[in-house]
Amino acid sequence: MAKESMKAREVKRAALCAKYAEKRKALKEAGDWAALDKLPKNASPVRLHNRCSITGRPKGYMRAFGISRIQFREMASKGLLPGVNKASC
Repeated sequence: MAKESMKAREVKRAALCAKYAEKRKALKEAGDWAALDKLPKNASPVRLHNRCSITGRPKGYMRAFGISRIQFREMASKGLLPGVNKASC
């Protein structure tokens, strides 16, 4: 389980990225690299990292479901994911 501060940091980065998305796009099109450099570092989408929405685990993330491989396996075994079943009976 990831620390709550790590999960909160990612949420904060995502919000900041969304806030400055239009401004970043306009500055890039204009080629104003100096103004782009003055934006907050966390406003860059490159700094975002996918995390499991349940545990916050940063590795083994499955984009289609938004959770880690471990949570995916547990939830699939319990039948909590619609349309997903085990390959073996």
